[in-house]
This record gives sequence, structure tokens and C-alpha cells, in this order.
Amino acid sequence: MKPYIRIIFLSFSVIFACKSKIDNNSKIQVPKGMIWVESKTFTQGAKSSDKYAMAREKPLHQVYVDGFYIDITEVTNKQFKAFVDETNYVTVAERPIEWEEMKKDLPEGTPKPHDSILQPGSLIFNKSINKVATMGDYSQWWTWKIGANWKHPEGPESTIEGKDNYPVVHIAYEDALAYCKWANRRLPTEAEWEAAAQGTGTNQIYTWGNDSGALNQKANTWQGVFPIKNEPKDGFAFIAPVKSYEPNSIGLYDMMGNVWEITSDLFNVNYYKELDTSKILSNPKGAEKGYSPDNPYQQEHVMKGGSFLCNASYCASFRISAKMGMGPDSSSDHIGFRTVASQNMLKKTANKH
Repeated sequence: MKPYIRIIFLSFSVIFACKSKIDNNSKIQVPKGMIWVESKTFTQGAKSSDKYAMAREKPLHQVYVDGFYIDITEVTNKQFKAFVDETNYVTVAERPIEWEEMKKDLPEGTPKPHDSILQPGSLIFNKSINKVATMGDYSQWWTWKIGANWKHPEGPESTIEGKDNYPVVHIAYEDALAYCKWANRRLPTEAEWEAAAQGTGTNQIYTWGNDSGALNQKANTWQGVFPIKNEPKDGFAFIAPVKSYEPNSIGLYDMMGNVWEITSDLFNVNYYKELDTSKILSNPKGAEKGYSPDNPYQQEHVMKGGSFLCNASYCASFRISAKMGMGPDSSSDHIGFRTVASQNMLKKTANKH
């Protein structure tokens, strides 16, 4: 074969090979409402300059995660309603409470509450509180509201009518998993969540960078004196519609504030301390077993991002490394979620069609 013919032949071979690769992947389209997060190595955990860092966020360590798709916003009322309408799913907050099951996660000998209290419902923030005895007793600003659920976020008389673009709340871990199964998605790991929150960065305290002074312009949190004085300098007293603030550097909205977001990792306050920080962790999936001294009877899951109730004087959880635990049957008016998908998940779906 003459040299110039061979060059032409090889050129066509490359073109056809590339075209074949494109055709093979053409079935995979970026899912509507999601964005691709590039694979990256970043610093997970509390940064050295973070004055609000807590012990469970330390030590910082290097983590690598593969690329994945993630929802641009938290799952909204409209999206969750579509799931419920199609499947007739009933959330945990809507189901009758079974005392025999419930007491398995409580200290032995815990007395059974009156039947009038053991009714379907969820936790809502007490907006009328005007004083507290001690900040260590969070029951002062949380109220068990019978009839509160995703359709009635403040109780049976409330509604989500006209709030399609608000984050769905009163979601328990089981509810989030059910939605994920229906949507062919999954919950993010804590590492994936932090990678996405970093945007194009790798070592930021906040999803927009390290400037704490930008908080009121960048996220929906609490201004004033928590929990008795609310000064909505950020434009919203409580929950806000999605996309009310600017996205981060890769186009994700509300990674800080608004509502807490459920992840797949188990919450263990000692997890980071037990890691080998001398090497880069690859796609970590969290602790093998959960542990929370505040709730030793349940296996809690990690929540990330903080909510509209976060304030520097109390939890300061509007930081990327911040985390809290959530019981599997817990729900409230400031807990929601967003989902992720890997290319393999989408390939399997495409192949079915």
C-alpha cells in the first residue's frame, strides 16, 4: 500500500472509530434537570481556615470521585408529585405509627405515648417561639405536627398549591430511596455531594469560595438571633423556591442553605478519625456502621448543605464540610434531597430501550 493511501486509510479509520464511539454513546443523553460533575480529586472535610469546623468534620483528607450527573436543584414538589401520582406511594410521615416497631429504636422501658399523639405527622419549626431556656434543648423550637407531610408542610390546613418549584420536604430516607428507584437515580455519597458543592474548586469552605461575607447573597439561611429573632436579610424568612440564588461555578443551585439534603452515607462522628489520610481515598461510601452519641439507637444517615434555619450562632452548617445525622424514620419541614446518576445507570436504561 502506497504511503499516502495508507495515511488516508488510517485517517478514515480514526474518523469511523470516533463516529462509532459517538454512536455507541448517543443513547446516553444528559438527563433533564441534571448536570455532569467531572471526575476530580479534592479536599474533603473541614478546611484549616474554617472557624466553624466541628470535630466530626476532621481531619481533612484527599478524595477522588468518578464523574456523575447530579440534579441542578433539590427535588421539587412538582417532581415528587409526579412520582406519587404514578406509583401511589405513601410517605413515612403519612403512614400510621406502629408502636411495636417504633420502640425498637428507643431506650428499653420507654413508655408508650398516648394514642392521640401516635398519629401520622412530622416535625415543623415553631415559628412563634420568643425565648429559650437553653440552646441545648432543640425540642423548644421543634413541634410534632399531626397531619404534617409533603403535601401539607405546615400541618393539615396548609398546602403546596402554587409551590411547584419549592423543594419537597418532610422526606424520610425511605421516601428518598423510593423516588430514586422510580426515577432510575440514587442518592449521592457524601464525597460526591462535596465534590459537586465545590464546583470547579477543590478546597473551598463554601460552595462559592471562602468569603463568609457573601452568605446572605448566596444562600437561604437564618439572619438574626436563632431561634427567636428572624431577620430575612437574604430575602426569605423560611423556605425559598429553588433557583432563588445564583448557582455555583458548575451551575448547581442551593447546595448551601434552603433545605438539608439526604445522602447515602451512614452518619458516624468518628468516621474521619479512623481513615488513613496518608493516601487518596477513591470513591468512598462512608462508614460501615453509623454512630451518633445523640441517637445511639438508630443508624442515621448524613445530611449535607444546611437549611433556612442555619445560623452562625447555632450550627453554622452552611459550609461544604458540615454534616448532621438523620434517623431513617425522621422527617421535617427543612429536609429534602437531590439525586445523582452514573453513566452506567443511564447506559442500562438506554439498552433496555
